[in-house]
Amino acid sequence: MLGKMAMILLAIGLLFIGYASVQLKSTQQSEKVALSQAKDYLEEQPKVQSLQPELSFQNGETIGILQIPKIDKELPIVEGTDEDALKQGVGHYTSTVYPGQKDQILLSGHRDTVFTGLDKLQNGDSIIVEMQHGTFTYAVVDTEIVDENDTTVIRSTAPDEMLTLSTCYPFGYIGNAPKRYIVYAKPM
Repeated sequence: MLGKMAMILLAIGLLFIGYASVQLKSTQQSEKVALSQAKDYLEEQPKVQSLQPELSFQNGETIGILQIPKIDKELPIVEGTDEDALKQGVGHYTSTVYPGQKDQILLSGHRDTVFTGLDKLQNGDSIIVEMQHGTFTYAVVDTEIVDENDTTVIRSTAPDEMLTLSTCYPFGYIGNAPKRYIVYAKPM
């Protein structure tokens, strides 16, 4: 009886591992496709010369590339932060601005895919955002951990520009994490 129960539990465990592996592979493939789209998009688009370009994107549209040299990341930026957008890459929170617009830019991503290693960033490390209207380099100035429902991190920083990265925390947590890890970076 005990051996039969152990076999059943083992089979259930293997099913969960298999399911998680398929989901991870699917997310990695979606991210790869979105990064390719972002590179194509940036090559095809004429560079916008305006200081305050009118930018408008549809939810789910690939809009740029996020580079984090310290942790060797090159990630697609997708408009929106719903689950479909976050499966493709880093999501741009739609109520915030874009680089160069002198306010808060908020980008979110999953801790176990695109933002793996985000906790290794230190003050002074660079973060690069490439969009059709230019390439913008930021330096990390601070990090903090907040509760999952703390929306005070979403705020206007005008007239100062602030790139804010957000992901779930703790990084090794299994399931829905109770906290958020926040990285703040200012233009260099």
